[in-house]
Amino acid sequence: MPPTNLQRFSRHITKRQFLQLAASTTLSTLGLSGCGWTLANVRPTTSGQGATEELYIYTWSGYTDDDLLKRFTQETGIRAIADVFDSNESMLAQIQAKGGGGYSIIYPSDYMVLKMADLGLLTKLDPRRIAGMNQLFQRFQNPDYDPGNSYSVPLSWGTTGLIYNQKKLKQAPADWSYLWDYRQQLSRRMTLLNDVREVMGATLKMLGYSYNSQEPQQIEQAYEKLLDLKPAIASFTSDAWRPQILSGDLLVAMCYSADAAELMPENSDLQYALPASGSSLWIDTLVIPKTAPNPNGAYAWINFMLQPEVAAQICQRLSFATPNKEAFKILPPEIQDNQSLFPPESTLENCEGLIPIGEFEEVYDRYWTKLTGS
Repeated sequence: MPPTNLQRFSRHITKRQFLQLAASTTLSTLGLSGCGWTLANVRPTTSGQGATEELYIYTWSGYTDDDLLKRFTQETGIRAIADVFDSNESMLAQIQAKGGGGYSIIYPSDYMVLKMADLGLLTKLDPRRIAGMNQLFQRFQNPDYDPGNSYSVPLSWGTTGLIYNQKKLKQAPADWSYLWDYRQQLSRRMTLLNDVREVMGATLKMLGYSYNSQEPQQIEQAYEKLLDLKPAIASFTSDAWRPQILSGDLLVAMCYSADAAELMPENSDLQYALPASGSSLWIDTLVIPKTAPNPNGAYAWINFMLQPEVAAQICQRLSFATPNKEAFKILPPEIQDNQSLFPPESTLENCEGLIPIGEFEEVYDRYWTKLTGS
């Protein structure tokens, strides 16, 4: 079956396997910590909508762990229960099929925030109940997908690029065109993501077009370019490249920056390149669905995650970039200087966030089926 649109967001399953998370994580309720304060003035109570001492979270695998949930419980008295999803599309289908599913916090990616808001599924956030939005870097305070952060709070971000073995390549990749220019040397030793929008988007960007192009002739041109490259591609995969590039079987792989940042410490010869012509810049967020049974707990979770110390620890533990500038300030220098996580601003100028393209998705899917099936 061809991958769902924007399947790239299943990255969280593969890049954080080390956490060994089950399909859901449940923590026992713990007493309040001795810190003497409670996030968002939330105390465990019971209402007609259910027990508000419990907070059900719907998130990517690897975005929570026992330590994080335990600390939240200690600081608020609210027991956090996290279920996981593997793509934005499967999350949306679940929410729509089950009328919200009892979740009070959900972790959609940027483009899905826009889609869920348009479908009337999200609560408009009350800025008076959120502390720390002013701590975000400027680029995250008024995103195109959610002007004014009306429905969402940015949690993490990253880019898409190339991971490569610098000892085995005579020339380091500087742009997507590298794959075509060196296809003979890279033959059957390079992989692209198993994702139509990312692969087509990267090729479109190399050709001077938008990652989100809706021009049929441009899409066809990108397809023809990829068809020329296909004989040299080992596979389209979003996860199998990891052991292969560690073992040296692969020389270069298209991947997400967070995956590269996690993997590079395992082999000092591995480096990550953000292509000069531009790439995608993805953002994952926190939202409160309209059906949330515990909105007080949801605001408590948002405020907890906006704490600089918490955000910094998540960045260190889970290998993705934080949009919190105060959290960035307290990160160790080696993480602050890690350009796979925090690329220079100048290199981000050509990056774009993926956006919903409606019925035009069919055009992408048609060419993708031809490319991967031929």
